[in-house]
Amino acid sequence: MKLLSLNIGRPRAVPYTDQPEGVTGIDKRPVDGPVRVTAPGPKGVGASGLAGDAVCDLRHHGGNDQAVYAVAREDLDDWGRELGRPLASGAFGENLTTQGLDVSGARIGERWRVGSEVVLEVTCGRIPCRTFQGHLGEQRWVKRFTQKGAPGAYLRVIEPGDIRAGDPIEVVHRPDHKVTVALAFRAETTERALLKRVLAAGDALHPELLEMAEKYVARHSG
Repeated sequence: MKLLSLNIGRPRAVPYTDQPEGVTGIDKRPVDGPVRVTAPGPKGVGASGLAGDAVCDLRHHGGNDQAVYAVAREDLDDWGRELGRPLASGAFGENLTTQGLDVSGARIGERWRVGSEVVLEVTCGRIPCRTFQGHLGEQRWVKRFTQKGAPGAYLRVIEPGDIRAGDPIEVVHRPDHKVTVALAFRAETTERALLKRVLAAGDALHPELLEMAEKYVARHSG
């Protein structure tokens, strides 16, 4: 398992985002590194966990619980075959393009060591949006991405440090529960009844997903 590509985005004006200033950092391109990875601060204030990486819409992106976004190269290749065109590393706006790691199959709270210093913790899947659809240029992309259910993973920074393309990735902690990124994504999008199961991941969940699950259970208990 390794970090195949490390991707950074710069702010760019586009016609397909509802970000107030009309800019996005979703167009991420590979860099050699090293790049410093740190916890950026609370959502709404903190942006990306990677130095030099742009997160422009702080209402929905960035912050400690969405500090880093990872996508498996294998999932990009699968989508490329379905779409009939190759997808470059970074095409989904991901910071980390991995190889040999089942990103969407990772458990919430699972921890990865990237390189010799950085430890990241899985928090949730990526919810597709209008900007993502516009960036890919694919009709009905939000629906198609949701139906496939392989959203990649957002991660929080547990131990900061430097990373670069080619670094090994090691799973250093895997929780006992069975709540994967893919399951949590389905619970948040198309199968709300799964929210009861999601609570098994506890405080490792993204706080917004944890709140959603707790409210669902409270409404449907008894």
